[in-house]
Amino acid sequence: RQLLFCTQFITPLDVVKIRLQAQKNPFPKGKCFVYCNGLMDHICVCENGNSKAWYKAPGHFNGTLDAFIKIVRHEGIKALWSGLPPTLVMAVPATVIYFTCYDQLCAALRVRMGDYAQEAPLLAGAVARVGSATVISPLELIRTKLQSQKQSYRELTDCIRSAVQSEGWLSLWRGLGPTLFRDVPFSAMYWYNYEKGKSWLCERYNTREPTFTITFISGAVSGSIASIVTLPFDVVKTRRQLELGELQAKNLSCQVSSSTFSVMSRIVAQGGFSGLFAGFLPRLIKVAPACAVMISTYEFGKAFFRKHNQERILGPLQTSTT
Repeated sequence: RQLLFCTQFITPLDVVKIRLQAQKNPFPKGKCFVYCNGLMDHICVCENGNSKAWYKAPGHFNGTLDAFIKIVRHEGIKALWSGLPPTLVMAVPATVIYFTCYDQLCAALRVRMGDYAQEAPLLAGAVARVGSATVISPLELIRTKLQSQKQSYRELTDCIRSAVQSEGWLSLWRGLGPTLFRDVPFSAMYWYNYEKGKSWLCERYNTREPTFTITFISGAVSGSIASIVTLPFDVVKTRRQLELGELQAKNLSCQVSSSTFSVMSRIVAQGGFSGLFAGFLPRLIKVAPACAVMISTYEFGKAFFRKHNQERILGPLQTSTT
């Protein structure tokens, strides 16, 4: 439920962004763009040249607010969540894996790290992100191929088997490197700052259990810090993802694609170091509320079910003692 709440909040922002992009630079067949449902970034491939696709719907927009109003007025409010269902197929399990791994790892590391227990969120966040990204990466590659080439599952199986035979099993994780370069530092910094901020606010307001407001503020601030620090990796990851997605859509070997560091060098050469911080404000506007909503609803749900389980266990015991 918390995952769906986050996607409902963030997805309209990205739908409007993509529609504005498509208006400025129309997407040709085989072109890729990044779509965020509030939980994960996904590479979407333009399927054909017609205007029936949700990201090519007709309409002229004069800015973000105008786009929101016109999309709702002419296409209905549901259009703000266009393209969402297919991306949730992987985003939901990936997020469940991520949060579950973090909670379990952090609890175990706090016990084992002794005097360094305060650094447990840093390590647990990094490892949890590596795990979830590694599990999902091959599925994202498969989804991109299905979307771009309209293959049957049998044809896709043959295609994957051929790729594995010619390029090895690691070909299924192509594109994982740029993802980890951004997401692992982001996750480590996010959880470390979140736990620190939450503890500090709890002490300041003299409360043992963090309130919804405390977790919301801690999530927003820690997400903002992490997004600013990792922005260059986000720019590189997006550029690299788009290159890989377009090569896969055209059924070309990905071996000709540039490495992560060569992409970074190219960005600096073309636009200077400021090019590595392109999209600063849009990323901050999207990431900060997404982190705040996600972690506060997650903590609320976790506290609710913990209390429910305690009442269910203690109920019979209290009855037997009386």
